[in-house]
Amino acid sequence: MPKIIVPIASGFEEIEAITIVDVLRRADILTLMVSLDEKREVMGANGIRVMCDQSIEGITAEALDMIILPGGWGGTDRLAEDTKVQTLLKEMDALNKPIGAICAAPFALHTAGVLKENYTCYPSTEEKICLKGYLGDANKVVEDANVMTSRGPGTAICFALEIVRKIKGQEMYETLKAGLLVDFC
Repeated sequence: MPKIIVPIASGFEEIEAITIVDVLRRADILTLMVSLDEKREVMGANGIRVMCDQSIEGITAEALDMIILPGGWGGTDRLAEDTKVQTLLKEMDALNKPIGAICAAPFALHTAGVLKENYTCYPSTEEKICLKGYLGDANKVVEDANVMTSRGPGTAICFALEIVRKIKGQEMYETLKAGLLVDFC
C-alpha cells in the first residue's frame, strides 16, 4: 500500500490538510498526518484542532511514496523552518519521489530548493518565492517533474484527486471523482 505523509504545523490550513487526507484515504492510500514534534495535537489557522497520527521523528524518505504540504502561512513558515521537514523534502527530491504543496506551502518547497520551474500557489505567495515559472490561475494543479502544486482551499479536492491519479491511476481517480460528485476538476 502506498504511504504518504502530510506534515501538520501550527497554523496549517484546515480545508487543505483534511481534504487531502480524506480523499487519499478513500483511495486506500496510507496517509498519515504527522506533527513536527511529539505533541500530536495541532491547532489550525482557523481554530480547528487536529490529532496527528504520529510525529515526523524517525520517518525516512526511503519509507515514503510521497510527502504533501498543506498551506496556511503560519504552518508554511513552520514547515520552511523545520529541519526535519526540509531534510525530508531534499531527500525525497534526490530520490525523485513525488512531492506536493498547496496554497502558501510551495514557499517551503522553495526554501528546501526542490520547487521546480513551473508551479502555482496562493496569489501573492509567488512574490515571496521570486521564481519565474509561476503559472497563476491558469491551472488548479501544476506538475513539473516530481513536484505537484496547487492554489489554495478551493482547489484542494482537485489537488487531492490529481495525487490519487498519480499514485493509484486513472480508474481510481474516475471512481472517486464520480463518488464525490466532483464536476469542476
